[in-house]
Amino acid sequence: MRVTIADVARAAGVSKSTVSRVLNAKGEVDGRTAERVRDVIGRLGYVPSSRAVGLARGRSRTVGMLAPSLAWPWVAELVQGAVDAVEAAGYGLLLFTCSRGRESMTRLAAQVSANAFDGLLVVEPETETGAVAAMHRSGLPVVLIDDRVRHPGFPSVATTNTLGGRQAAHRLLGLGRSRPLVITGPRRFDCVRERLEGFVRTMEEHGAGHDPRRTVEGGFGERSGEEAVARLLAEGAGFDAVFAHNDLSAMGALRALRAAGRRVPDDVAVIGFDDIPLAAYTDPPLTTVRQPLRAMGGAAAALLLARIGAGPPDGLPDDIPDGDRVVLPTELVDRASAPGPVLTP
Repeated sequence: MRVTIADVARAAGVSKSTVSRVLNAKGEVDGRTAERVRDVIGRLGYVPSSRAVGLARGRSRTVGMLAPSLAWPWVAELVQGAVDAVEAAGYGLLLFTCSRGRESMTRLAAQVSANAFDGLLVVEPETETGAVAAMHRSGLPVVLIDDRVRHPGFPSVATTNTLGGRQAAHRLLGLGRSRPLVITGPRRFDCVRERLEGFVRTMEEHGAGHDPRRTVEGGFGERSGEEAVARLLAEGAGFDAVFAHNDLSAMGALRALRAAGRRVPDDVAVIGFDDIPLAAYTDPPLTTVRQPLRAMGGAAAALLLARIGAGPPDGLPDDIPDGDRVVLPTELVDRASAPGPVLTP
Protein backbone atom coordinates (compact mmCIF):
# COMPACT_ATOMS: atom_id res chain seq x y z
CA MET A 1 0.00 0.00 0.00
CA ARG A 2 1.09 3.56 -0.70
CA VAL A 3 2.68 5.31 2.29
CA THR A 4 0.79 8.47 3.26
CA ILE A 5 1.70 11.60 5.18
CA ALA A 6 -0.48 10.27 8.03
CA ASP A 7 1.73 7.15 8.21
CA VAL A 8 4.83 9.32 8.50
CA ALA A 9 3.26 11.52 11.18
CA ARG A 10 2.17 8.51 13.21
CA ALA A 11 5.59 6.83 13.02
CA ALA A 12 7.40 10.05 13.93
CA GLY A 13 4.99 10.95 16.73
CA VAL A 14 4.11 14.35 15.22
CA SER A 15 1.17 15.96 13.47
CA LYS A 16 0.64 15.89 9.70
CA SER A 17 1.15 19.66 9.61
CA THR A 18 4.60 19.19 11.17
CA VAL A 19 5.51 16.66 8.47
CA SER A 20 4.26 19.12 5.86
CA ARG A 21 6.41 21.92 7.30
CA VAL A 22 9.48 19.66 7.19
CA LEU A 23 8.76 18.68 3.58
CA ASN A 24 8.37 22.31 2.55
CA ALA A 25 11.37 23.57 4.55
CA LYS A 26 9.23 26.08 6.41
CA GLY A 27 11.84 26.42 9.17
CA GLU A 28 9.22 26.28 11.93
CA VAL A 29 10.26 22.86 13.32
CA ASP A 30 13.13 22.33 15.78
CA GLY A 31 16.17 20.55 14.38
CA ARG A 32 15.84 17.24 16.24
CA THR A 33 12.17 16.86 15.33
CA ALA A 34 12.86 17.67 11.70
CA GLU A 35 15.68 15.12 11.63
CA ARG A 36 13.41 12.46 13.15
CA VAL A 37 10.72 13.16 10.54
CA ARG A 38 13.26 12.93 7.70
CA ASP A 39 14.54 9.63 9.08
CA VAL A 40 11.01 8.21 9.11
CA ILE A 41 10.39 9.47 5.58
CA GLY A 42 13.53 7.67 4.39
CA ARG A 43 12.73 4.46 6.31
CA LEU A 44 9.14 4.25 5.08
CA GLY A 45 9.98 5.34 1.54
CA TYR A 46 7.41 8.11 1.59
CA VAL A 47 7.14 10.06 -1.70
CA PRO A 48 5.05 13.23 -1.36
CA SER A 49 2.57 14.20 -4.07
CA SER A 50 4.22 16.78 -6.30
CA ARG A 51 0.87 18.54 -6.57
CA ALA A 52 0.44 18.68 -2.78
CA VAL A 53 3.96 20.03 -2.32
CA GLY A 54 3.40 22.56 -5.08
CA LEU A 55 0.19 23.80 -3.51
CA ALA A 56 1.84 24.04 -0.11
CA ARG A 57 4.53 26.18 -1.66
CA GLY A 58 1.95 28.32 -3.45
CA ARG A 59 2.41 26.63 -6.84
CA SER A 60 0.53 23.86 -8.60
CA ARG A 61 3.14 23.50 -11.37
CA THR A 62 0.21 23.30 -13.76
CA VAL A 63 -0.87 25.67 -16.52
CA GLY A 64 -4.48 25.92 -17.66
CA MET A 65 -5.46 26.33 -21.32
CA LEU A 66 -8.86 27.46 -22.61
CA ALA A 67 -9.70 26.74 -26.25
CA PRO A 68 -12.93 27.40 -28.19
CA SER A 69 -13.31 23.81 -29.40
CA LEU A 70 -11.09 20.88 -30.25
CA ALA A 71 -13.11 20.36 -33.44
CA TRP A 72 -11.13 23.12 -35.20
CA PRO A 73 -8.08 21.42 -36.77
CA TRP A 74 -5.72 24.35 -36.11
CA VAL A 75 -6.37 24.17 -32.34
CA ALA A 76 -4.47 20.88 -32.06
CA GLU A 77 -1.30 22.50 -33.40
CA LEU A 78 -1.55 25.37 -30.91
CA VAL A 79 -2.13 22.98 -28.03
CA GLN A 80 0.81 20.78 -29.03
CA GLY A 81 3.12 23.80 -29.12
CA ALA A 82 1.97 24.84 -25.66
CA VAL A 83 2.28 21.31 -24.28
CA ASP A 84 5.83 20.95 -25.59
CA ALA A 85 6.91 24.18 -23.87
CA VAL A 86 5.05 23.55 -20.63
CA GLU A 87 6.31 19.98 -20.20
CA ALA A 88 9.88 21.06 -21.00
CA ALA A 89 9.62 23.38 -17.98
CA GLY A 90 8.42 20.54 -15.74
CA TYR A 91 4.81 21.74 -15.67
CA GLY A 92 1.58 20.00 -16.61
CA LEU A 93 -1.27 21.35 -18.73
CA LEU A 94 -4.97 21.27 -17.86
CA LEU A 95 -7.16 21.75 -20.94
CA PHE A 96 -10.62 23.36 -20.99
CA THR A 97 -12.94 24.25 -23.87
CA CYS A 98 -15.82 26.67 -24.31
CA SER A 99 -17.93 23.95 -25.97
CA ARG A 100 -20.67 24.07 -23.31
CA GLY A 101 -20.82 27.84 -23.08
CA ARG A 102 -21.58 29.28 -19.66
CA GLU A 103 -21.35 25.83 -18.03
CA SER A 104 -17.79 25.45 -19.30
CA MET A 105 -16.79 28.86 -17.95
CA THR A 106 -18.37 28.11 -14.57
CA ARG A 107 -16.26 24.96 -14.28
CA LEU A 108 -13.15 26.89 -15.29
CA ALA A 109 -13.87 29.57 -12.69
CA ALA A 110 -14.20 26.87 -10.02
CA GLN A 111 -10.75 25.54 -10.95
CA VAL A 112 -9.32 29.06 -10.76
CA SER A 113 -10.82 29.48 -7.27
CA ALA A 114 -9.27 26.17 -6.21
CA ASN A 115 -5.83 27.33 -7.41
CA ALA A 116 -5.71 24.33 -9.73
CA PHE A 117 -3.22 26.07 -12.02
CA ASP A 118 -0.70 28.89 -11.86
CA GLY A 119 -1.62 30.71 -15.06
CA LEU A 120 -3.96 30.47 -18.05
CA LEU A 121 -3.42 30.33 -21.81
CA VAL A 122 -6.51 31.45 -23.72
CA VAL A 123 -7.16 30.76 -27.41
CA GLU A 124 -9.40 33.37 -29.05
CA PRO A 125 -11.94 34.07 -26.28
CA GLU A 126 -14.51 35.46 -28.71
CA THR A 127 -17.49 35.46 -26.34
CA GLU A 128 -15.76 35.04 -23.00
CA THR A 129 -13.53 38.09 -22.78
CA GLY A 130 -15.33 39.44 -19.70
CA ALA A 131 -14.90 36.23 -17.72
CA VAL A 132 -11.23 35.94 -18.64
CA ALA A 133 -10.66 39.62 -17.78
CA ALA A 134 -12.19 39.04 -14.34
CA MET A 135 -9.79 36.15 -13.72
CA HIS A 136 -6.90 38.35 -14.80
CA ARG A 137 -7.99 41.16 -12.47
CA SER A 138 -8.10 38.68 -9.60
CA GLY A 139 -4.37 38.11 -10.06
CA LEU A 140 -4.29 35.09 -12.37
CA PRO A 141 -1.57 35.47 -15.05
CA VAL A 142 -3.20 35.22 -18.49
CA VAL A 143 -1.70 35.12 -22.00
CA LEU A 144 -3.86 35.15 -25.12
CA ILE A 145 -3.16 33.29 -28.34
CA ASP A 146 -5.03 35.97 -30.15
CA ASP A 147 -5.59 35.50 -33.87
CA ARG A 148 -9.04 37.03 -34.16
CA VAL A 149 -9.42 39.87 -31.73
CA ARG A 150 -7.17 42.26 -29.80
CA HIS A 151 -7.44 42.78 -26.06
CA PRO A 152 -4.83 45.33 -25.02
CA GLY A 153 -5.19 44.42 -21.34
CA PHE A 154 -3.53 41.03 -21.82
CA PRO A 155 -0.16 39.83 -23.06
CA SER A 156 -0.76 37.99 -26.33
CA VAL A 157 0.80 36.09 -29.22
CA ALA A 158 -0.44 36.60 -32.78
CA THR A 159 0.69 36.34 -36.39
CA THR A 160 1.19 38.77 -39.29
CA ASN A 161 -2.24 38.63 -40.90
CA THR A 162 -1.72 41.69 -43.11
CA LEU A 163 1.55 40.25 -44.40
CA GLY A 164 -0.20 36.93 -45.03
CA GLY A 165 -2.78 38.66 -47.22
CA ARG A 166 0.02 40.37 -49.14
CA GLN A 167 1.83 37.06 -49.60
CA ALA A 168 -1.28 35.47 -51.10
CA ALA A 169 -1.76 38.42 -53.48
CA HIS A 170 1.87 38.32 -54.61
CA ARG A 171 1.55 34.63 -55.49
CA LEU A 172 -1.62 35.17 -57.53
CA LEU A 173 -0.16 38.20 -59.30
CA GLY A 174 2.92 36.15 -60.11
CA LEU A 175 0.61 33.62 -61.77
CA GLY A 176 -1.04 36.38 -63.81
CA ARG A 177 -4.34 36.14 -61.94
CA SER A 178 -6.15 39.46 -61.59
CA ARG A 179 -9.79 38.55 -60.82
CA PRO A 180 -9.71 36.75 -57.48
CA LEU A 181 -12.65 35.66 -55.38
CA VAL A 182 -11.93 36.32 -51.70
CA ILE A 183 -13.75 34.19 -49.12
CA THR A 184 -13.31 35.85 -45.74
CA GLY A 185 -14.27 34.82 -42.24
CA PRO A 186 -16.70 36.87 -40.15
CA ARG A 187 -15.81 40.56 -40.56
CA ARG A 188 -15.96 41.23 -36.81
CA PHE A 189 -12.57 39.56 -36.41
CA ASP A 190 -9.43 41.64 -36.73
CA CYS A 191 -7.61 38.88 -38.58
CA VAL A 192 -10.25 38.95 -41.33
CA ARG A 193 -9.95 42.70 -41.80
CA GLU A 194 -6.15 42.53 -41.76
CA ARG A 195 -5.90 39.67 -44.29
CA LEU A 196 -8.34 41.41 -46.61
CA GLU A 197 -6.59 44.76 -46.26
CA GLY A 198 -3.17 43.29 -47.06
CA PHE A 199 -4.54 41.38 -50.03
CA VAL A 200 -6.56 44.21 -51.59
CA ARG A 201 -3.86 46.83 -51.06
CA THR A 202 -1.29 44.63 -52.80
CA MET A 203 -3.59 43.98 -55.77
CA GLU A 204 -4.20 47.72 -56.09
CA GLU A 205 -0.49 48.55 -55.84
CA HIS A 206 0.10 46.38 -58.89
CA GLY A 207 -2.74 47.84 -60.90
CA ALA A 208 -5.07 44.86 -60.56
CA GLY A 209 -7.63 46.41 -58.23
CA HIS A 210 -10.30 44.29 -56.61
CA ASP A 211 -14.04 44.22 -57.25
CA PRO A 212 -15.76 44.15 -53.83
CA ARG A 213 -18.53 42.05 -55.38
CA ARG A 214 -15.98 39.23 -55.49
CA THR A 215 -15.52 39.35 -51.71
CA VAL A 216 -17.81 36.97 -49.85
CA GLU A 217 -18.10 36.79 -46.08
CA GLY A 218 -17.94 33.21 -44.86
CA GLY A 219 -17.84 31.38 -41.58
CA PHE A 220 -14.40 29.72 -41.65
CA GLY A 221 -15.97 26.34 -42.52
CA GLU A 222 -15.85 24.07 -45.57
CA ARG A 223 -19.50 24.67 -46.34
CA SER A 224 -19.10 28.45 -46.52
CA GLY A 225 -16.24 28.05 -49.01
CA GLU A 226 -18.20 25.60 -51.11
CA GLU A 227 -21.34 27.74 -51.10
CA ALA A 228 -19.48 30.94 -51.99
CA VAL A 229 -17.87 29.39 -55.06
CA ALA A 230 -21.09 27.66 -56.17
CA ARG A 231 -23.08 30.89 -55.85
CA LEU A 232 -20.65 33.06 -57.79
CA LEU A 233 -20.36 30.45 -60.53
CA ALA A 234 -24.16 30.29 -60.77
CA GLU A 235 -24.29 34.10 -61.03
CA GLY A 236 -21.76 34.04 -63.85
CA ALA A 237 -19.15 36.00 -61.94
CA GLY A 238 -15.80 35.64 -63.63
CA PHE A 239 -12.91 34.79 -61.32
CA ASP A 240 -9.57 33.16 -62.00
CA ALA A 241 -8.43 32.60 -58.41
CA VAL A 242 -9.72 32.03 -54.88
CA PHE A 243 -8.10 33.38 -51.73
CA ALA A 244 -9.83 31.78 -48.73
CA HIS A 245 -9.10 33.13 -45.27
CA ASN A 246 -8.62 29.66 -43.85
CA ASP A 247 -7.83 26.19 -45.17
CA LEU A 248 -11.25 24.71 -44.42
CA SER A 249 -12.94 27.34 -46.60
CA ALA A 250 -10.36 26.67 -49.32
CA MET A 251 -11.15 22.95 -49.16
CA GLY A 252 -14.82 23.74 -49.68
CA ALA A 253 -13.87 25.93 -52.64
CA LEU A 254 -11.86 23.07 -54.17
CA ARG A 255 -14.87 20.77 -53.86
CA ALA A 256 -17.20 23.25 -55.56
CA LEU A 257 -14.75 23.93 -58.38
CA ARG A 258 -14.30 20.22 -59.00
CA ALA A 259 -18.08 19.71 -59.06
CA ALA A 260 -18.40 22.51 -61.64
CA GLY A 261 -15.71 21.01 -63.85
CA ARG A 262 -13.20 23.80 -63.23
CA ARG A 263 -9.57 22.73 -63.21
CA VAL A 264 -7.30 23.76 -60.35
CA PRO A 265 -4.95 25.52 -60.91
CA ASP A 266 -5.36 25.78 -64.71
CA ASP A 267 -8.75 27.53 -64.61
CA VAL A 268 -8.78 28.74 -61.02
CA ALA A 269 -5.83 28.96 -58.61
CA VAL A 270 -6.68 28.45 -54.93
CA ILE A 271 -4.85 29.68 -51.83
CA GLY A 272 -5.84 29.04 -48.20
CA PHE A 273 -4.61 30.28 -44.85
CA ASP A 274 -3.36 28.37 -41.75
CA ASP A 275 -1.51 25.34 -43.18
CA ILE A 276 -3.35 22.74 -41.14
CA PRO A 277 -2.01 19.18 -41.65
CA LEU A 278 -4.85 18.28 -44.06
CA ALA A 279 -3.79 21.05 -46.45
CA ALA A 280 -0.99 18.86 -47.84
CA TYR A 281 -3.46 16.08 -48.74
CA THR A 282 -6.21 17.86 -50.66
CA ASP A 283 -6.64 17.29 -54.39
CA PRO A 284 -4.59 19.10 -55.54
CA PRO A 285 -2.47 19.85 -52.46
CA LEU A 286 -3.33 23.29 -51.16
CA THR A 287 -1.07 26.30 -51.49
CA THR A 288 -1.60 28.24 -48.29
CA VAL A 289 -0.31 30.95 -46.01
CA ARG A 290 1.15 29.23 -42.97
CA GLN A 291 0.41 30.54 -39.52
CA PRO A 292 3.20 29.25 -37.24
CA LEU A 293 0.57 27.62 -35.03
CA ARG A 294 2.83 25.34 -33.02
CA ALA A 295 5.37 28.14 -32.53
CA MET A 296 2.55 30.45 -31.41
CA GLY A 297 1.46 27.94 -28.77
CA GLY A 298 5.04 27.52 -27.59
CA ALA A 299 5.71 31.26 -27.47
CA ALA A 300 2.51 31.88 -25.51
CA ALA A 301 3.44 29.18 -23.00
CA ALA A 302 6.95 30.60 -22.62
CA LEU A 303 5.49 34.08 -22.10
CA LEU A 304 3.16 32.73 -19.40
CA LEU A 305 5.89 30.71 -17.68
CA ALA A 306 8.05 33.81 -17.52
CA ARG A 307 5.21 35.75 -15.92
CA ILE A 308 4.59 33.14 -13.23
CA GLY A 309 8.29 33.06 -12.41
CA ALA A 310 9.09 29.69 -13.98
CA GLY A 311 11.32 31.16 -16.68
CA PRO A 312 11.41 29.98 -20.29
CA PRO A 313 11.84 26.23 -20.82
CA ASP A 314 14.84 24.66 -22.51
CA GLY A 315 14.86 25.03 -26.28
CA LEU A 316 13.13 28.42 -26.29
CA PRO A 317 14.87 31.78 -26.29
CA ASP A 318 15.83 33.25 -22.93
CA ASP A 319 14.91 36.75 -24.07
CA ILE A 320 11.15 36.34 -23.86
CA PRO A 321 9.74 39.76 -24.82
CA ASP A 322 8.66 41.98 -21.97
CA GLY A 323 6.02 43.66 -24.11
CA ASP A 324 2.35 42.77 -24.19
CA ARG A 325 2.25 41.46 -27.76
CA VAL A 326 4.44 38.96 -29.61
CA VAL A 327 3.87 38.68 -33.37
CA LEU A 328 5.27 35.75 -35.37
CA PRO A 329 5.53 35.92 -39.19
CA THR A 330 3.43 34.06 -41.73
CA GLU A 331 4.95 32.14 -44.66
CA LEU A 332 3.61 31.13 -48.07
CA VAL A 333 3.65 27.34 -48.55
CA ASP A 334 4.02 26.40 -52.22
CA ARG A 335 1.80 23.51 -53.36
CA ALA A 336 -0.06 22.47 -56.48
CA SER A 337 -3.28 24.50 -56.14
CA ALA A 338 -1.39 27.71 -56.93
CA PRO A 339 2.17 26.77 -57.90
CA GLY A 340 4.66 29.12 -59.38
CA PRO A 341 6.60 32.30 -58.86
CA VAL A 342 5.89 34.91 -56.22
CA LEU A 343 5.78 38.44 -57.60
CA THR A 344 8.51 40.35 -55.77
CA PRO A 345 6.97 43.06 -53.57
